[in-house]
Amino acid sequence: MSKRNTPQRRHNILALLNEQGEVSVDALARRFETSEVTIRKDLAALEANGLLLRRYGGAVPVPQEMLGETAQPVSAYKKAIARAAVARIREHARIIIDSGSTTAAMIPELGRQPGLVVMTNSLNVARAISELEHEPVLLMTGGTWDPHSESFQGQVAEQVLRSYDFDQLFIGADGIDLTRGTTTFNELLGLSRVMAEVAREVIVMVESDKVGRKIPNLELPWSSVSTLITDERLPAAAREQIQARGINLICAAISQEQ
Repeated sequence: MSKRNTPQRRHNILALLNEQGEVSVDALARRFETSEVTIRKDLAALEANGLLLRRYGGAVPVPQEMLGETAQPVSAYKKAIARAAVARIREHARIIIDSGSTTAAMIPELGRQPGLVVMTNSLNVARAISELEHEPVLLMTGGTWDPHSESFQGQVAEQVLRSYDFDQLFIGADGIDLTRGTTTFNELLGLSRVMAEVAREVIVMVESDKVGRKIPNLELPWSSVSTLITDERLPAAAREQIQARGINLICAAISQEQ
């Protein structure tokens, strides 16, 4: 099978794994009419992206405890925010998608964007991207697994990020402090700040009910934020304060989705 079919073969390997619960190297080699060496390279690449775990002679799914809880229904507000975010992505862009339910809501739309390169620190985001029919080039930070944020963190992840440059970062927040910037309950702040450093445009995605939340940990100061995408419920006073800081503010409407 030619190299250009490698992404499709790996996509099919994951589909088989999800269906069967485990796969073997020899069976995969026969199915895809390729060598066992090629299949082992496929499994190694998929494991490096956090999409499976290799075992002797084959592979098994990533344990559920590393994938987080079953996904909850995505609100209409999150969908509207995600749609507005994807609309800002240019063809062949290099982007970072941080962990979080609002940023993950972008993924169903990404298959329509040609030539994307996507870096993430989230297993859930990586798995969802790998299941797209026309999946982008997928990169993962690696690093130390943090169960609180359900993502990889730490110095290894930071070093990986610094070896690239990106057009855009899409990142969520636990809260928006109108005076200081984005805030979080998580005390692991280093990776978010490195993500912002290596991206030309930092796009924060939050539902409007998070604006004004008082949370102690400052994640990104306003000086690091280019664009804030929220929903149409944001009060006028908050809109004025955010725009007064030079932030490009987008309040996404859900009327067309209802």
